[in-house]
Amino acid sequence: MEAVTGIFGFLTGYIVPFVLVLSLLVFVHEMGHYLVGRWSGIRILAFSVGFGPEIFGFTDRHGTRWKISVIPLGGYVRFFGDEDASSKPDADKLAAMSEEDRARSFAGAKLWKRAATVAAGPIANFLLAIAIFTILFAVYGRTVADPVVAEVKPESAAAAAGILPGDLLVAIDGGKVETFDDVRRYVSIRPNQKIVVTIERGGQKLDLPMVPQRTDMTDQFGNKIEVGLIGIVTNQEVGHFRLQTYTPLQALREGVIQTRDIVTGTFKYIGNLLTGSMRADQLGGPIRVAQASGQMATLGIGAVLQLAAVLSVSIGLLNLMPVPVLDGGHLMFYAVEAVRGKPLGSAAQEIAFRIGLAMVLTLMVFATWNDISALIG
Repeated sequence: MEAVTGIFGFLTGYIVPFVLVLSLLVFVHEMGHYLVGRWSGIRILAFSVGFGPEIFGFTDRHGTRWKISVIPLGGYVRFFGDEDASSKPDADKLAAMSEEDRARSFAGAKLWKRAATVAAGPIANFLLAIAIFTILFAVYGRTVADPVVAEVKPESAAAAAGILPGDLLVAIDGGKVETFDDVRRYVSIRPNQKIVVTIERGGQKLDLPMVPQRTDMTDQFGNKIEVGLIGIVTNQEVGHFRLQTYTPLQALREGVIQTRDIVTGTFKYIGNLLTGSMRADQLGGPIRVAQASGQMATLGIGAVLQLAAVLSVSIGLLNLMPVPVLDGGHLMFYAVEAVRGKPLGSAAQEIAFRIGLAMVLTLMVFATWNDISALIG
């Protein structure tokens, strides 16, 4: 009985939240492709959430097969004239088509229509993230604190730079600081990188250079994360913690800013990986996402939505990577086509798709290995 209870708890606590969150993000991404494709006059054969064998589905009056498939790790929109779900054109089918059919195929559409259809997927993910953050800010607000230092940790970067309790942080690297969280967010993704913190003390402003220390921390669920720290703390007395509320327009602005910060933070993280400022074992895959989904579910719907927004941005950015089989790879092909005046040959595209698939599979294996390594310690 204990085993059955444990399995049920695992399914409801981790698998169900993971599948629901990922399915929402995939549906929105593919709906972006679908809506712009339909608007462009391209015939759509299938809209699938998930890969592999179909669990259930239906065919609409336009001939599109809407379906849920067994492997909930992605999805696809298959256009008329495609060889497979990756939108690789079927040269033989295209050659045998009538002019009317070719005009309704994806490969036969004008270049700008193909580019818009492909780009619509990632854009839909960014818009979803903005919408979710806007709702969260409008409904829940945000707890903020003034960027005033209450304590400086001994032997920290801040202590070495000369920051003192009572200092007001007004800027970092020339960018204005409004809340203490602005400092944490900026510093956390810049370990071992020189920054300049501008403080105000006794009516005077001082520029203090320092290098955030790369530090391993443990979150409330016991997950180990790697961040940059300068060693300052605030509290209620000096920081004046309070709930900041927003009007709908203000919430929208904050939603855009939050999404932008995730995009810039992601690029900064990739740069940190390439320069060795952060370890590659921080890169997670489906197991870690499932784990995070379950953990966020214990905190309520707001935390789940916040995770969904972050993952939506990540999916949008991942798909924009210039790798064949991903949306960014298709856009790269279209850029080449625009310059050459004609598409790449089928042989070159075939080779590129094979390389792209190998790269994606390698990344998935590496991320999954990180997940398993984190689970077993």
